[in-house]
Amino acid sequence: MSLPARKPLFPKDENKTSEVYRRRWWARWRPDQQWEAYLFLLPSFTGFLIFVALPVVAALALSFVHWNLLTPPTFAGVANYTQLLTQDRIFQRAFWNTAYFTVTIVPLQLILGLALAVALNQAIRGVTLYRLIYFMPVVTTIVAAALVFQWMFNRDFGLISAMIWKLGELTGLPIRPPDWLTSAWARPAVVILTLWKNTGFTMVIYLAGLQAVPQELYDAAKVDGASAWQRFRRITVPMISPTTFFLLVIQMIGAFQLFSEPYVMTRTQSGPLQATLTIVYYIYQNAFQFGRMGKASAMAWVLFTLIFAFTFLQTRLQRRWVHYEAGE
Repeated sequence: MSLPARKPLFPKDENKTSEVYRRRWWARWRPDQQWEAYLFLLPSFTGFLIFVALPVVAALALSFVHWNLLTPPTFAGVANYTQLLTQDRIFQRAFWNTAYFTVTIVPLQLILGLALAVALNQAIRGVTLYRLIYFMPVVTTIVAAALVFQWMFNRDFGLISAMIWKLGELTGLPIRPPDWLTSAWARPAVVILTLWKNTGFTMVIYLAGLQAVPQELYDAAKVDGASAWQRFRRITVPMISPTTFFLLVIQMIGAFQLFSEPYVMTRTQSGPLQATLTIVYYIYQNAFQFGRMGKASAMAWVLFTLIFAFTFLQTRLQRRWVHYEAGE
């Protein structure tokens, strides 16, 4: 007895208009669910287009023109980039200031954040309260914090200066507080404020990474006689290297974009010889104070190129020192 012929899974229909094909295609696509997802994504996507994508494209176009926000723009070619990279000494000063803040803030922030995370990862009494105290500066408004630090660094009546004066009186040494915001100490003052503001975030991220390290590794190392420093160096540091890489990338990007701290603390003098003038600060001045929108847009794209290059370099170098559990 012969078996009946089996119907093909997809009926042959050159025009693909059969009812069976339409039903299966409709069931696979499920436009009712997909359109709901698109509708939920539409507000965010619209905001991205209006406030991110469009300004980026507009800044690229403006970087090739001269425009003072009052008269029609005139085409300038690459004159803005040429003048910026070869003739503008103030931009060079802003670049080196930004480099100083980056190489100072990022390592100190990583070291202090890791030290706090290790200390607050212990089973001590009131550890939750300590974590809250160290994290509170992160949620503090940067303008309010900068104004407070501006008062604290005041040479005549600031808290830090008063403590230095008192220390000189107690020790009998000729210790005098410097002119924090109008001397070479302006940049360290900005660094101190930035560390106070952002180290709590680094601490929390490191704390999450430390708590993800298996306790069995430490127990096995103790059995083998490893000291606390050896356990930290051979187990903790490699296991939290993905966390370190993440923090290194985002903190370097943030350091390149430093603006609020030097602007609020030293906005009237920018320190001696623009000691606290950063690239973003200089972009703001050219765009909204000097009316050089084309030059400011060119600087923004130069800054984007720098950030992209350093981020790409870090991504390539991570293979040498970042260790993942899956062995990637």
